[in-house]
Amino acid sequence: MASHIGFLFPGQGSQSVGMGRGFYEASPAVKAVYDEASSILGYDVAQLCFEGPAERLNLTENTQPALLVSSAAALKALEPAGLKPLAVAGHSLGEYSAVYAAGGVSFRDAVALVQKRGRYMSEAVPPGTGLVAALLGLTADVVKAVCQEAASVGVVAAANFNSPGQVVIAGEKAAVERAIEIAKTKGCKKAIPLPVSVPVHTPLMQRAADRLAAEFGGVAWRDLAVPLVNNAEATALQRSEDIRASLVRQLPSSVRWEESVQTMARLGVTTFVEIGPGSVLTGLVKRILPAAVTANVNDPKSLEATLTTLGVNSQA
Repeated sequence: MASHIGFLFPGQGSQSVGMGRGFYEASPAVKAVYDEASSILGYDVAQLCFEGPAERLNLTENTQPALLVSSAAALKALEPAGLKPLAVAGHSLGEYSAVYAAGGVSFRDAVALVQKRGRYMSEAVPPGTGLVAALLGLTADVVKAVCQEAASVGVVAAANFNSPGQVVIAGEKAAVERAIEIAKTKGCKKAIPLPVSVPVHTPLMQRAADRLAAEFGGVAWRDLAVPLVNNAEATALQRSEDIRASLVRQLPSSVRWEESVQTMARLGVTTFVEIGPGSVLTGLVKRILPAAVTANVNDPKSLEATLTTLGVNSQA
């Protein structure tokens, strides 16, 4: 049954106060996930996820572990169904959740790493100097040309190739604002500034990537049980050394999400299950592959609906 299923894991922007509470209250096994994470992080991550406040949850250093833990909790709730994916992928931060889900790193190491990732990203660029915006209605090539033209003002790059006609740009504030002006002259339907303070997936993140790479040496990496389709090249990887190097490249590189979904389809994935808060990724899949089946696991109700869609009996 599961031979055609791919697991997807959300990234920053999918967080919301209250995420994961339904699973936490329904399952002692899920509660244990939050308890272990709290012991690693040094604060009550369940309280942060369920009660906020949003301002604290939205700080990059807190958002990243909170999302990874919430995705791990949803994965734990799905576990009794016995689904084995054909491949996994995660959007930006979600790539760490995907590596954990495929057995590449322990939960303890994954939580500690993403906390450091968030901190290093925040420290790489002074607050208020970066800007992130989604450009709608332009091709990838036009957006690349727009960024090149605006680069005379400062650093700006295509950060996420999310789906046809949706590309996110990021960089230094003045350069991103200039790119938006240029994009509008080239037929951009809409430019939406995003509530992300850190211009991730641009060359401005190289310093953070170097600091993160130094942390990787203390982690026990393992080959994956199933392939990960990575962000940086949209390629299927399984060997531990390839995963480790890919996660370092990921920070200063564009997220090639549209190509990643297409790669998963070429591997045989026809049903995409988004595990963790929100439904951003299933929305993107629908735009990339309109014929694909999509499902979500973010609370007990969506879990039941997903198991019904997949024709799996819930053993939970």
